[in-house]
Amino acid sequence: MLLDCLSAEGEQRCRQLLAENTSRLRSRPAAAAVLVPLCLVRGVPALLYTLRSSRLVRKHKGEVSFPGGKCDPNDQDVIHTALRETQEELGLEVPKEHVWGVLQPVYDRGKATIVPVLANVGPLDLQSLRPNPAEVDKVFELSLAHLLQTQNHGYTHFCQGGHFRYTLPVFLHGPHRVWGITAVITEFTLKLLAPGIYQPCLAAPKLPRG
Repeated sequence: MLLDCLSAEGEQRCRQLLAENTSRLRSRPAAAAVLVPLCLVRGVPALLYTLRSSRLVRKHKGEVSFPGGKCDPNDQDVIHTALRETQEELGLEVPKEHVWGVLQPVYDRGKATIVPVLANVGPLDLQSLRPNPAEVDKVFELSLAHLLQTQNHGYTHFCQGGHFRYTLPVFLHGPHRVWGITAVITEFTLKLLAPGIYQPCLAAPKLPRG
């Protein structure tokens, strides 16, 4: 049933649902963009993740993320940013026609806008990737089946000044824990791909903008 996510009908449904977001957001200024790579690994639908290099001087070193990075003034739009960064980080060329659309933006603690771009990169052999060691320590996949299992779902509650502020999802029991903004984007993706299967315990979380 999960293979339906990658069928022509599944792709058309997702493209239609993302069309308005894509039209509205693709050329809007943003701080960064990430690619959410939907792929087939050994015939199993999965999402592709990276473990950021522990040698990075930036604050996100050693964290699980999707490939992506800062928007460059020379980028045509956020889709171009996401594809360029994926090629630079992983050596993975993703044709623009494989992009299904733009997901809901998220915001980091500094209120910077990060735009997720969903693309189907097709069958993928992780050994064929060429991760940039200056940016990526490891590349791994999590199957949609794993991500959809409720026993692999968790939530982190954040407080400030002794008061509850917000809750974010966590995806557990894989090679690395998926949390923070990457988990929020993962949740958006699962809701789009498997609306009848993915049932989060909480309403869709949003990072606070203030």
